[in-house]
Amino acid sequence: MENSKPYRISSVTELHRLMGLPKPHHPLVSIIDLEGMKNDTGIEAVIFDLYVVSMKRGCDNLYYGQQKYDFDEGLMAFIAPGQILRGEANGVPPDLKGWMLFVHPDFLWNTALAGKIKRYEYFGYSINEALFLSEKEEGIINDIVKSIKNEYHSNIDKFSQDIIVSSFETLLSYAERFYQRQFITRKITNHRILERLEAVLAAYFDDEELLSKGLPSVQYMADALNISSKYLSSMLKQHVGQTTQQLIHEKLIEKAKEKLATTELSVSEIAYQLGFEHPQSFNKLFKSKTSQSPLDFRQAFK
Repeated sequence: MENSKPYRISSVTELHRLMGLPKPHHPLVSIIDLEGMKNDTGIEAVIFDLYVVSMKRGCDNLYYGQQKYDFDEGLMAFIAPGQILRGEANGVPPDLKGWMLFVHPDFLWNTALAGKIKRYEYFGYSINEALFLSEKEEGIINDIVKSIKNEYHSNIDKFSQDIIVSSFETLLSYAERFYQRQFITRKITNHRILERLEAVLAAYFDDEELLSKGLPSVQYMADALNISSKYLSSMLKQHVGQTTQQLIHEKLIEKAKEKLATTELSVSEIAYQLGFEHPQSFNKLFKSKTSQSPLDFRQAFK
């Protein structure tokens, strides 16, 4: 399955045609009820040129990126244009329930949301980082989706776009609130991730061979923890108030201070050992984080 070439869906109309559905009521927005839907297209992987928001129950054979979507409970997932959704060739699960909301980027053109939507980091989360909702939260989201559906099923007029976009933005804002709640309710799991993050960083900075390749990237850290970089960033902001890059720099400064205080290595030698190509870059970062140059810091130990 991983080697199958993804099928690209560029429009709401094409989506309806592919799924054997009637023509959409609106050319740029659609909500599809998943209950009883059959997938006999034989397509295993899809790239949507659309924003996709889904609420699903009873799904155990869908993939998003490289992660299996194997949850039986109701949950939400978010897909931005260009991302891949994979499934089994023999169709969707028979007990699948829920809905999928599709919004073409053109529908957001010339609206404030067109620029703001990129700040919703959960569009970059993996499926195993999906949003679990309480019954009350699910009711709130379903009511918003129902209002969007009612609006585009009505006669389309000059107010339709503003009303639908406003409802869509409200849905995204609630999703952001619920994700922040989830970071709190999954505190034990997230603290374990933080502990692993500390261990991965420590191991990296203790490995001269790794450091010779340069500083660890945010993506390297996320891959080592088997989570998406966006989710890692959001979790860190919630729990420690720092970004992944800031934590990497914090660990770097700790290691630099240790070498400055306990070795006779020159500042340039320390910079190279810590993965910097140019000592000037190391000096600049060290001073920005400590308000001292590396040499000034070292002088304090003499």
